[in-house]
Amino acid sequence: MLHEDFGLIRIIMAAYNAEKTIEKAISSVLNQTYPNFELLVVNDCSKDGTIELVKDIAAKDSRVRLISNVGNSGVSYTRKHGLEEAKGSWIAILDSDDAWTPEKQIDIQKRMNADLLFTGSTFMDSDGQPIDWYLRAPAKVTYRQMLKQNVLSNSSALVLKELYAKHYASSGGMHEDFAIWLSILKEGKKAYGVDEPLLIYRIAESSQSGNKVKAAKMNWNTYRYVGLNPIEAA
Repeated sequence: MLHEDFGLIRIIMAAYNAEKTIEKAISSVLNQTYPNFELLVVNDCSKDGTIELVKDIAAKDSRVRLISNVGNSGVSYTRKHGLEEAKGSWIAILDSDDAWTPEKQIDIQKRMNADLLFTGSTFMDSDGQPIDWYLRAPAKVTYRQMLKQNVLSNSSALVLKELYAKHYASSGGMHEDFAIWLSILKEGKKAYGVDEPLLIYRIAESSQSGNKVKAAKMNWNTYRYVGLNPIEAA
């Protein structure tokens, strides 16, 4: 069932030198079953053909809008720029190298009166080839449960704009999206999951051999950011 009364969803897509992947990402949005959305593509001073590709798509579909940073500023600032431009009550994030399949979060939101929703994820490699792994989405996640593992993929989230804006995190050296979800849940909200692979997450070559020490330090910084003392963070 399509909830025409749900309202306008603003989708923020940060883009930097994304000409190889952004068409697939945008197409996955345009193929959604819920039609009432605006896709804000925020260009972070790309040096390739990203702008031209997005302009061509926007000329054919008025729901796609291109905005640009004045200077190259990184993904956190770029998403915040999109947030500042977004009107309406609901925000979704999609990275320019990921893709969606048709959504079901709206049905869950209507049943549970949820403030934050997410889905399960499948994965693809840097060339777009499927990877045989599935990240399940639990039916509900609390703050304490989320502290143990971040099961909420950023590109699968649908969140009330007022909560996203209130808890937006842009501090370097941590997992900023993880910090946002933890901060929202810490105030007593719950995240509800759709356990279906509605997000296709691209694993970049550079992330496959990530430094475990660096990842652990970023987790530490995230926990400290949301108020855990050193013992709890450890």
